[in-house]
Amino acid sequence: MAFHLRAATDNDRLFARELTYQAMSGYYLQYGLLWSDNGFDVGWGGRENWLICNDAIVMGFISLSFDSRALYIRELHMIETCRRQGAGSWVLQQMALKAQAQGLLRLTVFKTNPARRLYQRQGLSIVGEEDCFWRMERVCGIAPIE
Repeated sequence: MAFHLRAATDNDRLFARELTYQAMSGYYLQYGLLWSDNGFDVGWGGRENWLICNDAIVMGFISLSFDSRALYIRELHMIETCRRQGAGSWVLQQMALKAQAQGLLRLTVFKTNPARRLYQRQGLSIVGEEDCFWRMERVCGIAPIE
């Protein structure tokens, strides 16, 4: 498997929005939340977006934001037929490396989303909760040289 990330362009936004809707609509219904295409599009415009690929095949996408303390995974979605092939674990490992400059990798996940177990296997811990979400993080800073 030759997983890699390819920078997403605005031409990829509709694919990413539809994939997110397909993956998240059940949780939105479960928790009484309203989906907004416009809300997704606004978020897309202010984030770093990447397509997750295996050779030439697009498997999913990841959307990121940063502050001085953390790299935030805002969206991470795989096409259903591309799940359980190791790409999600690979992406999380890449994001842990990318988060070393900030020191923390953070995300939120619906409490009933089984992806939480993948995140925990990749070193993220539950550090808090908000209504229907778990807040998770992993320390990723490089240890100082002694």
